[in-house]
Amino acid sequence: MSATIADTIYQALSERIITGSLPAGEKLRQDHIAREFEASHVPVREALLRLEAHGLAKSEPRRGTRVSALDPSEIREVIEMRVALEVLALTHAFARLTPGDIEAAEAARLACDAAEDMASWERLNRAFHRVILAPCAMPRLLASIDDLHIAAARHLFANWRHQWTRRVDADHAAIVQAMTRRDPAAACDILRRHLRRVR
Repeated sequence: MSATIADTIYQALSERIITGSLPAGEKLRQDHIAREFEASHVPVREALLRLEAHGLAKSEPRRGTRVSALDPSEIREVIEMRVALEVLALTHAFARLTPGDIEAAEAARLACDAAEDMASWERLNRAFHRVILAPCAMPRLLASIDDLHIAAARHLFANWRHQWTRRVDADHAAIVQAMTRRDPAAACDILRRHLRRVR
């Protein structure tokens, strides 16, 4: 039961940090969090450790746990790492693609295009990338990509929140078309370009 509560707390806090409603430097007080979620300190501690593991929080001796700082210089590194790792995952995914995987990718693409606010879009955009890469069946690689998505999302909210508009993502559509045609080279080229495009 405590793992489920820890999951809920982690998801809620990570979303607040990613969207900027919990700003860098903000103290994450265990007692306040435990009260808010009507939980004991055990799942709260577990959730805070997960935030640290994903680079969203930092624990400091005698100062407690705080939201980690956002380093503007890291975004180029995050983008290049995403390009390298996501193209690798997509390449391996093609060898295992099923018709169900392609249907799931199309459904995820349509859900992302239908998002009406930036927070929903960001979550659904991450879900689309996860769906197209998941067939690679390489859990360690996918976990590393998940962490990069979190880092990229924080920068996105910090820099583009006021410029976001609802739109159809032509790159996502082209990737799904390439998956349908079983054309890994085209899909990887589109993904590479897509990730390097500054939003």
